[in-house]
Amino acid sequence: MKAVFSLPGLFEFYELYKRFLPVFFENRDFFYDHCVIGSVYGAPPDCIWGGGRVEYGEADPKEVFDMMASYGISIRLTFSNSLLEEKHLVDKRCNSLCELALGYGKDINGVIVASDLLTEYIDKHYQGIYMVSSTTKVITDRKELTRELDRPEYRYVVPDFRLNDSFDYWSTLDDRQKAKVELLCNENCYYGCTERKRCYEDVSHKNLGDDHPEHICHAPGAGEGYRFSSAMRNRGFIGTDDMISKYLPLNITNYKIEGRALGSAMVLEFLLYYLTKPEYHINVREAIYLDNMLDLF
Repeated sequence: MKAVFSLPGLFEFYELYKRFLPVFFENRDFFYDHCVIGSVYGAPPDCIWGGGRVEYGEADPKEVFDMMASYGISIRLTFSNSLLEEKHLVDKRCNSLCELALGYGKDINGVIVASDLLTEYIDKHYQGIYMVSSTTKVITDRKELTRELDRPEYRYVVPDFRLNDSFDYWSTLDDRQKAKVELLCNENCYYGCTERKRCYEDVSHKNLGDDHPEHICHAPGAGEGYRFSSAMRNRGFIGTDDMISKYLPLNITNYKIEGRALGSAMVLEFLLYYLTKPEYHINVREAIYLDNMLDLF
C-alpha cells in the first residue's frame, strides 16, 4: 500500500524541486518505500481564480510543467477562489494555464476548485483536466463530505483537517469513496477555529483585487505564524507513523502537505519528515544545501 503525496508550491518552490526531485528519483534507498509523489499544486501570482493562499512564485509555467512531466508528476493548478462570477471565467491567464495543462495529455493534470461555477466551466471547456474539491470549502460535516465524495466531477476531495481523526467514519466508506479522499496532513490552524472559511474568502477577495476589509484571525496562536512543531501537536495532525498504522490499513492513501505560504527551508523539512528515512536526512540536506545556487533563506 502506497501513500501518495500532493506537495505544495508548484511555482514558489520550483528551484527547490529542481534539486530535490533528481535526488528522490535517483536515490530511492534514501526514501520510504511506501511514499509516492503524485502531484505538486499551486498557481502563478496574479491568477484571479487562485485561492487558499496569495501566490508569489515567478517560475515560467512551461518550464515548471516540463519538469514535472519529465518525472511523471501531475500538476494541480490551485484555482480555489470561492467568489468567482461569470465575468471572471474569461480571464486569459487562467484559461491559458488550463490549455497548457491539457496540452500534456488527457487525465494527467488537474485543477483544485472551490466554486461550483468554475467546476461547471472546467467540466465544459477542459474535459481531460481532472478536478479536486478544495479543502477551502471547509467541509466538516460527514454527510456533506459523503455527498461531495459521490459527486462524479471530482477525482479527489480534500475535507477540512478536523475530520482527519474520524476513523469510525472512514471505515464506513466504500473503496471508491476512499480512493477519492485526500487528507491534509500538517495543518497548524487552531482546531476549534470558527473563522476558517472567512480566512479563505479573504484570500479570494485579494486575488480578485476587491476593495474588501482584511480579515484578522483571532484564533489562539494566530499571531505566531506556522510552526511545524505546533502542527505536530494538533489533534488533526497526521504523522508518518499514523499513516502506516492507522490510515493505510483503512485504504486511505492520498495525502496533501500544506506549505505554499512558507519558505523553501520549511518545505524541505516536510519533505524530510514525510518522505525521507531519518538516517538519510543529512544526505538529502547536503544534496540541497551544497548547491549554492539555491538560497533557502
